[in-house]
Amino acid sequence: MPCSRSGIDEITGFFMGMTKSVARVLAAMIATAALPAAAEAARCGNDASGFPAWVEAFKGEAAARGISRATLDKAFANVGYARATIRADRGQKSFKLSLEQFMQKRGGQAIIRRGKSLKQQNAALFNRIEARYGVPAGPLLAIWGMETGFGGFLGKEHTLSAVATLAYDCRRPEYFTNQLYAALQLVQNGTLSTTARGAAHGEIGQTQFLPANVLKYGVDGDGNGRIDLVGSKADALASTANFLRGHGWSAGAGYQPGQSNFGALQGWNAASVYQRAIAIIGAEIDGN
Repeated sequence: MPCSRSGIDEITGFFMGMTKSVARVLAAMIATAALPAAAEAARCGNDASGFPAWVEAFKGEAAARGISRATLDKAFANVGYARATIRADRGQKSFKLSLEQFMQKRGGQAIIRRGKSLKQQNAALFNRIEARYGVPAGPLLAIWGMETGFGGFLGKEHTLSAVATLAYDCRRPEYFTNQLYAALQLVQNGTLSTTARGAAHGEIGQTQFLPANVLKYGVDGDGNGRIDLVGSKADALASTANFLRGHGWSAGAGYQPGQSNFGALQGWNAASVYQRAIAIIGAEIDGN
């Protein structure tokens, strides 16, 4: 049966609408196919074989998020898969010890003895920090001693390689990808050297800050206009106090288990045995 003119117009309009829809779908498919490989999500891996490809994919993602190409080229120039970091990440056995064993292994009594001496030698610094952040010397010295032997050993792993390796590793990629972005921002603003070395998980400085915590809590404790957690004990200790305050520390309150400031120590390290050790050592240094 022949169609009326209006019927023909309706059919024509229907097919034209379909044609436009199909065209839009095809255009989207073509655009997606045309994306460079680096724009695809960087995929994690559990050995070194996929690391170079992951780095290239990550650099594409980082550039899209505003990290300059110059920073990326400089930061990744000497980055490699850090096998020592992976070994350390898989072998954190000391946190499974009893409190007594942990204190002995970490030299708790030696930290207490030297901590008391350093508290006296640096009384003015610790007084300034407590006046500003509400954190007494004891827990700061406990952390300083526990983390690096009061700045004596900061670690030997290439920081950017360590963080990049953990961002690539499938165990905790999201967490360490955020740390890697933070590290790149520190490189971009001149706070972190591309040759910096530190602890196995990419911790930085005398109290071992992860990059994201440097960005968030790092402060200029010695007043020289820059944040240097490696070379300045004042910066490192003031930044540690700032971290604890940022995790709920309240001036004058206790920091033993069950007391209000113990939660701030839990924010510093997730291991229960570490938290209790810091509380004990800090109290001994403070004379509580």
